[in-house]
Amino acid sequence: MLQKPESGGLPVPQAKGEKDGGHDGEPQALTASQEEAPSPLLQESPKEDLRSVREEGSAEPALTRKGARALAARALARRRAYRRLNRTVAELVQFLLVKDKKKSPITRSEMVKYVIGDLKALFPEIIARAAEHLRYVFGFRLKQFDRKHHTYILINKLKPLEEEEKEDLGGDGPKLGLLMMILGLIYMKGNSAREAQVWEMLRRLGVHPSKYHFLFGYPKRLIMEDFVQQRYLNYRRQPHSNPPEYEFSWGPRSNLEISKMKVLGFVAKLHKKEPQHWPAQYGEALADEADRARAKARAEASMRARARANARATVHRW
Repeated sequence: MLQKPESGGLPVPQAKGEKDGGHDGEPQALTASQEEAPSPLLQESPKEDLRSVREEGSAEPALTRKGARALAARALARRRAYRRLNRTVAELVQFLLVKDKKKSPITRSEMVKYVIGDLKALFPEIIARAAEHLRYVFGFRLKQFDRKHHTYILINKLKPLEEEEKEDLGGDGPKLGLLMMILGLIYMKGNSAREAQVWEMLRRLGVHPSKYHFLFGYPKRLIMEDFVQQRYLNYRRQPHSNPPEYEFSWGPRSNLEISKMKVLGFVAKLHKKEPQHWPAQYGEALADEADRARAKARAEASMRARARANARATVHRW
């Protein structure tokens, strides 16, 4: 399971404003926010841990019913603020992708007017998170083109993974990013994820499974006809489910081409944490790395043995 957010409160940005540097007219790469907050894209809908409220109440025997209601109200307010912040980040990502189709610079005032609204004070935090998702999921780098006028552009030059892995998906960075999101969800859910969980994750990305998307076409068709048929994903009915429910797991091609450590690293970047933050998944990824190293060593030894045998056969023929 993915971890719950460590803080239910709305992040408070630094008073310094945006993080940028360099001279006017020179594109500057946006850096991730220093706030530790999980990605809204892989995160399940945050649920407030009401046990903490009860524990606070038990520590104060004299806590009145009115005080308990006030604690619950504050917890609800934090949860709503957190959800709204995550929803705004996802909406800004979609807004930037759509605006980029026109290949014209995007201004801060447009982002505030059409997406961010009264969360303007949180603009540095929101745009930093949006930049991370654009980079790791869709393969775009968001850069500030003009500091004076707060103008931004998207650059489609990022290589999310190795070139040979991109070629397997037709060299399509966004599709590969979507596959990595699904593989990450599956891995963090214990190596299988319900079909409904995958569709819900897509909706948090602003991608509706059955509606046309300019980057993915029809996402559900892409997943079922490309990812499943190419054996990147397995799709099967959950045992003993009535009515029938289905789940996704890693397919044989993903197991061969994409290591668990790479996927865990992808998830960790989205959550701004180290892979060790998830001990169970990290231990499994280390074991997978060791298995891959042993298999590679055996294959190389076999190749060297065949090369020596071929060399001896050549000498004997002469």
